[in-house]
Amino acid sequence: MYAIEVRDLSKTYGSIRAVDGISFHVNKGEIFGFLGPNGAGKTTTIKSILGFIHPDSGEILINGIDINANGKEAKRGVGYLSERVSFYDNLTAYQNLNFYADMKMIPKDDYLRLLEEFDLLNAAKKKVKTFSKGMKQRLGLVNAFMGNPSLIILDEPSNGLDPRGVALVRKKILQMKEIGTTIFISSHILSEIQAVCDRVAIINKGKIVATDSVEKLGERLRLKPKMIIKLEKPSDEIIKAVESISGVESVSVHDNKLEVVCESSAKSTVILTIEERGGKIVDIKIVEPSLEDVFLRYTEDET
Repeated sequence: MYAIEVRDLSKTYGSIRAVDGISFHVNKGEIFGFLGPNGAGKTTTIKSILGFIHPDSGEILINGIDINANGKEAKRGVGYLSERVSFYDNLTAYQNLNFYADMKMIPKDDYLRLLEEFDLLNAAKKKVKTFSKGMKQRLGLVNAFMGNPSLIILDEPSNGLDPRGVALVRKKILQMKEIGTTIFISSHILSEIQAVCDRVAIINKGKIVATDSVEKLGERLRLKPKMIIKLEKPSDEIIKAVESISGVESVSVHDNKLEVVCESSAKSTVILTIEERGGKIVDIKIVEPSLEDVFLRYTEDET
């Protein structure tokens, strides 16, 4: 039984096919990233999972329970952060959280430690209308995490957060995973997804175009690492010699740096070739294929 299982989900708005027969699953206890460009179908999928909208066809199960047939039971152990966080502005943070604690039927002191973790305890007696965007986002995260839900769905969790806030969110997500919580994240910040997710699904034009770990998706696309080699003085001879190496895809020069995209097996040959041609290497940096590379390749127009 999966934490989330989506089977052949479709949703149309007028002539627009927002989601087109997608299927995927989220394993219990994993951190799952859900990615796609604007208009790809991410929000429609998330709203369908939560029962906020009714799809035209398909099934959605949360912990084995059909969300459409028994939505209240299915969502009992779910925490949710929406893309646009909203609270009662004329109430304090305490009053807002007390309201949600009553709805979730959890102890009202459960959120106190979370307010402290997200650096909001000193502001908890202030009305939410005085909060900055980042403070409201952190309050939304407190609401999503309180009660220790078994499944947490986060839609753009880093919205409005400064680097310290982003680090707090990442730390909390990893802590929740340690106790077995399943976390579903939709985000545009690909570096954050890569830092925490076990698997990712990429949706484009209403269809799932890939699902796997970042490493395996990169292997499937045959993405190659990039060597950034700083030389005292690059020469045309060195550049031509590196370009001729089997397994080298491209060579570019920026100031005194050679950027070489090549097969992993060719990296040592590149270094030896440079030294044989009299090049003096000052520094070497290897940049492995990133989630951004994978995302861009899978969401190209021809795909």
